[in-house]
Amino acid sequence: MATIVMTGGSAGFGAVAVDLLSRESDVHLLIGARTASPDFIPVDLACLDSVRAFAEAVQERLGDTGIDVLALNAGSILPSDAVRTDDDIEATFAVNHLAHYLLVRLLMPSFAEEARIVITTSGTHDPALRTGLEAPRHADADLLAHPDRDPERHLTPQRAGQHAYSASKLCNVLTVRALRVHPDIRARHITALAYDPGQVFGTGLVRSLPRPRRIAWSVFGTVLGAPLRRFDRTMNTRVAAGIALASLVSGRTTPPPGRCYAALRSGRLIFPDPSTLARRDDVARALWNNSARMVGLAVDQSVGTLGRRSR
Repeated sequence: MATIVMTGGSAGFGAVAVDLLSRESDVHLLIGARTASPDFIPVDLACLDSVRAFAEAVQERLGDTGIDVLALNAGSILPSDAVRTDDDIEATFAVNHLAHYLLVRLLMPSFAEEARIVITTSGTHDPALRTGLEAPRHADADLLAHPDRDPERHLTPQRAGQHAYSASKLCNVLTVRALRVHPDIRARHITALAYDPGQVFGTGLVRSLPRPRRIAWSVFGTVLGAPLRRFDRTMNTRVAAGIALASLVSGRTTPPPGRCYAALRSGRLIFPDPSTLARRDDVARALWNNSARMVGLAVDQSVGTLGRRSR
């Protein structure tokens, strides 16, 4: 029986993945969602105390059973970078990166031997892809948590919100990079992978945007989605993105040796290099340790030995 803990499984392509995984007889799913139900464990990723409570609830339910897969798929994009959580952290960074970082750290002792960690990222982290959103300029945790301190902060709210999103997705890839060389992870032969589903219409990602923009996004995807997918390899259907996620989570698809980034292009998984900034060990190390400080954990000196083997 494989035990899978997941966020972002109640809507969008995450729900597609959950539906596929739940059909397998040897899978036990524990899914975090904003509202409690018989199928979900409540968690508010914008609240660090809620994330801690979720981790405790997962460990209480599992007892001595190890986690075989941790799939961190939840995410959001906001119309600006002005929203703050109760922890006084910019909301996009808090939900997309910091909450998931905290979950990894809290659940790490519960990982089974040869477990898998899959974190959903986005091609927007890579300026070379020219996605149309503002590309990340840095992965400085302090500035992302408090963008008002950033001297190069975008003055246009929409562009600032886009940067908050793309930078948080860069943080996802950097977290995977740090995990790949973490001594505890390597000792138990645990793998970590960042998954870029491409541009996917029909997901819950934009639920926090103003209603007119949500409607425009939905109409754009419904009317123009199929024609655009013929010309843009980064565009994928919700079903295709969910199938790919389920394949990575289940282990049916595994990356080639040394690869830690999967991207869905024209409905097919490939394993390219992430962005140049996402491959910098010093940036990954700083993000890991500064994130620890923000969530009240001890700085993990073991990532100070980041090497060059991960790509």
